[in-house]
Amino acid sequence: MLAACGGGPEGSGDSGERAPSSEHRQPVPTAKPSPLRSEKAPAETQISTFALDVDTASYGYARRTLQEGRWPEPGQIRPEEFVNSFRQDYVEPPDDGFTVHLDGARMTRDKAVLRVGLQTRGSSAAARRPANLTFVVDVSGSMAETGRLDLVKQALHTLLDQLAPGDQVSIVSFSDEARLLASMTPLAARADLHRAVDELTVQGGTDLESGLVAGYQEAAKAFRPAATNRVILLSDGLANQGSTAWQTILDRVKEHAGRQIALLTVGVGREYGDELMEQLADNGDGAAVYVSSQEEADKVFVRQLPATIELRARDAKAQVVFNPSVVESFQLVGYENRALKAEEFRDDSRDGGEIGPGHAVTALYSVRLRPGATGQLAQATVRWQDPDTRSPAEASKSVDAGALADSVWSDAPLRLQVDVVAAAFALYLRDREAFGLDLPALAEHAGRLAGAAEDPMVTELAGLIERARAAG
Repeated sequence: MLAACGGGPEGSGDSGERAPSSEHRQPVPTAKPSPLRSEKAPAETQISTFALDVDTASYGYARRTLQEGRWPEPGQIRPEEFVNSFRQDYVEPPDDGFTVHLDGARMTRDKAVLRVGLQTRGSSAAARRPANLTFVVDVSGSMAETGRLDLVKQALHTLLDQLAPGDQVSIVSFSDEARLLASMTPLAARADLHRAVDELTVQGGTDLESGLVAGYQEAAKAFRPAATNRVILLSDGLANQGSTAWQTILDRVKEHAGRQIALLTVGVGREYGDELMEQLADNGDGAAVYVSSQEEADKVFVRQLPATIELRARDAKAQVVFNPSVVESFQLVGYENRALKAEEFRDDSRDGGEIGPGHAVTALYSVRLRPGATGQLAQATVRWQDPDTRSPAEASKSVDAGALADSVWSDAPLRLQVDVVAAAFALYLRDREAFGLDLPALAEHAGRLAGAAEDPMVTELAGLIERARAAG
């Protein structure tokens, strides 16, 4: 969910290059990006710019609702989070930058899908820098749902046994008010931290603001410049006490994020405040995930979090420039709330996304090609800042129309086909529009890919599409 695997050599590209100095830098375009739910002719605006995002909570929560025989609410569907839930095969860079992968395939004679893939270098838990982790745990009455708080507690107990000796942990609980259960404690005193986890019991309302403020205060007080400092919120996101105005809570989170304390939101529960948790993660320079089973909790807290705590890139953004002589129109799939103006791409004061080790970020574009056109189709560039020095760097890659696979379903790489099915499924759940495909067609493609991929996630996707057919 948070990590991805490297792939074949076709994913390599120019990466890790320092941003050119201002006298050699290309002029910053001033065109506005296309509206993300409608196609625009590149002659009018050929530039698409967005902040990177590794959230996967939308897919996780949709999975739960479909498994219960319910359709998710359309407003909770974010297609990019469906796509980014799946493993990719992009090659990793040799340094702390990104590789840029750019490929695509035709869906009809004049329509194609373009994939922009960005990949960071992985890291082992043993090789990473020490971490200061502040866990902010919701213990309000809504967490009494069977297995909800128990799942959180078991995951925390397991994680404490996985962290390294140089790490430190603090634990804050909140219901009607916030309570500090453990101030920042070295892992040498694991027994004290385990006892603090055992103290987590359900009670009262949900003053999410007080919990976050107390957590950030504790994280700020114990801030270590040489460590990775992170607040991890575990909640159903259903604030009903204190300040429940989103912008007030978001402003508090954004203020602390500017001090290099990133936020990870972990959503739990059948009833779930998806939009608030996602917006908290975006404003807190972090990511949002959702877990509904012990297996998913173990995946996040045991296998992924220890190795992906630190950051590879701050304020990472992508910009794709389309060639108007080849591309008649285009549409970015998802990323609606991460859209940026073209001139904000190289404005390093403009917030981007925070990306950790081994993360893959994928964006798909639906592209209408000009009949018979040849030559460069698009160029994709990623820009980011070093997590410590804040110095900017960029990497780019271009693709020609002739490099597109002739058919997405018969000639495209398997992982690209999976991405298209995942994105199309999300679009169908949200808008009933899925690259012209219906659920039976998606089910057929997903079933075929599940057999070819030998990947449990792809098999699960095929099952979810069948569940959607049954529930619909």
